Amino acid sequence: MALPPPDPQFVLRGTSAAVHALHFSCDSQEPAVPVLFSGSENGFIHVWNLKTHRVDTPLDGHGRKSVYCVETMGGKDRLLSQGRDQRICLWDLAEGRTAVTDSVCTENVGFCRCSLLKVAQGRWLMAMAAKALEEVQVLELPSKTSVCTLKPEVGAKLGMPMCLKLWQPSCGSQPLLLAGYEDGSVALWNLSMGKALSQLVCHQEPVMSLDFDSEKAKGISGSSEKVLSIWSLDEQQNLQVYKTHKLVNAGISDITIRPDKKILATAGWDHRIRIFGWKKLKPLAVLDYHTATVHAVSFSDHKIPSQRLLAAGSKDHRISIWSIYTQT
Repeated sequence: MALPPPDPQFVLRGTSAAVHALHFSCDSQEPAVPVLFSGSENGFIHVWNLKTHRVDTPLDGHGRKSVYCVETMGGKDRLLSQGRDQRICLWDLAEGRTAVTDSVCTENVGFCRCSLLKVAQGRWLMAMAAKALEEVQVLELPSKTSVCTLKPEVGAKLGMPMCLKLWQPSCGSQPLLLAGYEDGSVALWNLSMGKALSQLVCHQEPVMSLDFDSEKAKGISGSSEKVLSIWSLDEQQNLQVYKTHKLVNAGISDITIRPDKKILATAGWDHRIRIFGWKKLKPLAVLDYHTATVHAVSFSDHKIPSQRLLAAGSKDHRISIWSIYTQT
């Protein structure tokens, strides 16, 4: 008989608003406290101490407009956040500071999370939805130099970019970008050529979230409908549908593959978190705790498997923390 799904290991309360973004920073060399960053609808970013389960620092840099993306840049002291104030902020949190050191104005009205890729020590690429509705802009950070603007071909009618994922096939190779669009398609872009290498219609509805496993050249996307789409990249960089998985309830707001590429988690509009094996998309567990839409899921970056955590942030103002399938 299958074991019943576990309860959360603990629950973080106190954001006093819907939680839209989560990001762990646990794998630091120094014996520092593992932390979880959360971005809320009221514009606050909370830095959670995972030992005390309390907020160490609240950060306020988005004019009380919803924060829907938080990422670290090479350690927990360098933070990037994106909000509905059309700004991406860079933070310096070293030695207890809470300062926004720089910001990028996106001029984009959507809620497409930006994507970061480290390309060298202290150098990052950042892809974000641009001011022109169908375009994606790629900048280099911290210089904010424009690398390229990706425009669909005339008449393509992809709609707005909804989700982005920068990745590098191998060290030293050219970075590529996967973008999910409003028309339900996923496109693979070559940044140096500034053109789409391939495009695939994966969904009938806008692509809400995607993640990609560059080792297996295989990705997964979810939308507002009842289907998870798994797709792969062949040697010629062509996207093709690998398989689909029908869900019980419609609506996926976030998908993330665990760093070890063994399992993945989805955040559902039906208040549930679903866990699948990544190899065959075998359903492993349904985590049922939240009382409203789950907006974000994130796996911790712990190196030791037994310490690994999964966090889920919901419209119900709570963040649930789970310890599951940590042996594999």
